[in-house]
Amino acid sequence: MTSDAFQLYGTHEAEPAPVRLRAGKLEADLAGGNLRNIRYDGTEVLRTISYLVRDRDWGTYSPEISDLTINESDGRFEISYRAGLAGPKATELTIGVRIVGTADRLAFEADAHTATGFETNRCGFCILHPIVGVAGEAAVVEHVDGAVETTTFPELIDPWQPFKDMRAITHTVVPQVTAECRMEGDTFEMEDQRNWSDASYKTYVRPLALPWPYQIDAGEPVRQRITLSVTDRRVATSSQTSETSGVIRLQPGSRAGKMPMIGLVITPEEAANTLKAGAILSETGAQELLFHFDPSAGHGVGALRDFAALLAVHGGRSTLEIALPCKQSPAEETHEIARQMREAGFRPDAIMISPSVDRQSTPPGSKWPECPPLEDVYAAAHAAFGDIRIGGGMLSYFTELNRKRVPGEGLAFVSHCTNPIVHAADDLSVMQTLEALPFITRSVRAIYGAKPYRIGPATIPMRQNPYGSRTMENPRGERIPMANRDPRHNGRFAEAFALGYAIRVLDADLECLTLSALTGPFGLFAEAGERARQGERRPLFDTVQKLARLSGATWTECASSVPSAVLAFIVDEQSASTLHVVNLTPLEQRVEPSGLDLASSEDRIGFVLEPFATKVLRLGSIQAI
Repeated sequence: MTSDAFQLYGTHEAEPAPVRLRAGKLEADLAGGNLRNIRYDGTEVLRTISYLVRDRDWGTYSPEISDLTINESDGRFEISYRAGLAGPKATELTIGVRIVGTADRLAFEADAHTATGFETNRCGFCILHPIVGVAGEAAVVEHVDGAVETTTFPELIDPWQPFKDMRAITHTVVPQVTAECRMEGDTFEMEDQRNWSDASYKTYVRPLALPWPYQIDAGEPVRQRITLSVTDRRVATSSQTSETSGVIRLQPGSRAGKMPMIGLVITPEEAANTLKAGAILSETGAQELLFHFDPSAGHGVGALRDFAALLAVHGGRSTLEIALPCKQSPAEETHEIARQMREAGFRPDAIMISPSVDRQSTPPGSKWPECPPLEDVYAAAHAAFGDIRIGGGMLSYFTELNRKRVPGEGLAFVSHCTNPIVHAADDLSVMQTLEALPFITRSVRAIYGAKPYRIGPATIPMRQNPYGSRTMENPRGERIPMANRDPRHNGRFAEAFALGYAIRVLDADLECLTLSALTGPFGLFAEAGERARQGERRPLFDTVQKLARLSGATWTECASSVPSAVLAFIVDEQSASTLHVVNLTPLEQRVEPSGLDLASSEDRIGFVLEPFATKVLRLGSIQAI
């Protein structure tokens, strides 16, 4: 078993283990001063209750926790602590917390105080409801004016807030068991976090329509309380366990399709390094090069010449991703880019074009920035670039595509990116974002039907922050949201995440999936200054190469009894059928196949997957169940 933290996470810094709290059938994990994985009788009720403070770029502060006390007695637990954080210009905020849990009730209270005044975009509670088993199900919402609304959690991803002016929300945990979450101290609203690939619906404090950042005045207390109450109407219950049987079962399903092309993103800043690694570029097997081009960042003929040189080495397909400045008319700007392309001798197979301003998010209640009509942008692109395929969508995330739905008529394909560390960057939250991907792709298909569809780049580090002025620097290699570098990109965690990503989007019938660059912080090789040797292949290389080799092959679904832990799919290749399995957890997992004729008789009775490991097994025939 691999226990080296660096091999798994790209850093020797391990996350502190959470403290498991129990009060009768109610359980929760205490991590970083917040509660997560809140369960009743073994079933997840809430994903998280957390108290968060955000800076003006929506970065999350990491408070210093002191005076932590944990008391547990029969049927009850109680926690208290103080959290302190330092803001810009010597400002400070201190938060006093008390948490009490009993068999059917959980209360989380927080009082925030500042002697200096404190600037923030958000200061208060966030409550996360899970999506699996909740999406499309009933909810009862009590509003701040006392009105009660019977509604449902959105099935397709809601671009805006499904519920506003909230005081409480109640949902069914299992038949005859309901949970009410009551929020006091401010007005709350809910957003559909699946927009950002978070696997949750988030109820948060301070409506987005109010101005931000805002100031907490010196001496002005901020007091809030969250109360979770569980009502169990079952006549007789047999307590379940929150643990699985220890065995994960796989069996073939009926859905099938074609594996997508695999792309690599290349920026002008990394073009020279990518060209130096030309032989390795061919070795990846990637079918598509996605070239990023932003005239506002100074990209011009020189960048396009580098791209042309790379195409000569690669010999495959290519797309030019254009962030159109829109400082002049779209016709003038696209014709100038077309002229530069001719001068550079660069002709891609496709162009993905989007106004530069659309990379920035326009939250609810905010004014949309000035931008030419997208129909004009696409018409200008068609006129300037001739018979090159023109695609549209967003250079940022599905969130922006969902809120500003591009006109699909006349587009050869639609595209968007995703990023798993927008809101949280702990290991569990990052891997849980994979649960949201099928909801994203189904929502895109509901909007654009069968139109060719691409995703990427989709990487753990963030390349651009649509919600603030910058991505976060991460010189110490920590797990922080919105960071432009992430240590896990260097470890087996990224290898497992990428394969899990590819499996979760198989149903979308993607034309192309881009999961990395070749070089740089999003690349497949270690860089100078990292603890691995410079130029050493990151584990992610193997996943990208494997997926590229499978492009165009027929896949068949393989259902997992615990998809949050292990995912799998079957591929019919020319020489054989193979089963591809990935462990998404830091624990060994015992896997047993059912209805799968594995070539190895030993594997037929089960096998063990190491933490974040991938495995390929040869199949004979697939038996119907």
